Amino acid sequence: MKRYCLALDLKDNPELIAEYEYWHRAENGWPEVRKSILDAGIVEMQIYRTGNRLMMIMETNDQYDETAKNASDAANPKVQEWEQLMWKFQQPLPWAKEGEKWLLMEQIFQL
Repeated sequence: MKRYCLALDLKDNPELIAEYEYWHRAENGWPEVRKSILDAGIVEMQIYRTGNRLMMIMETNDQYDETAKNASDAANPKVQEWEQLMWKFQQPLPWAKEGEKWLLMEQIFQL
């Protein structure tokens, strides 16, 4: 099992942040997106927010392959529709390269 921590910013707009949170409630998520996450080998995913900064924690099984997940998502029209909807609320971190959204965080401490 491997853990990934990623970061992304939301647009600093209370209405957009509230709508983003609405879409991430269990009853409002899209089953096709949830299935794509689980099918990729992601066994646990949590998103935390402070202000407009998000942090995602993913736990994956040993078969998880980021490249394969990205290819599968690119070929899945429903996942692409979800990503398009989410981009309404999201903005890249200031140091992100062109086209990057969620950025992998580097672990700097462990107790």
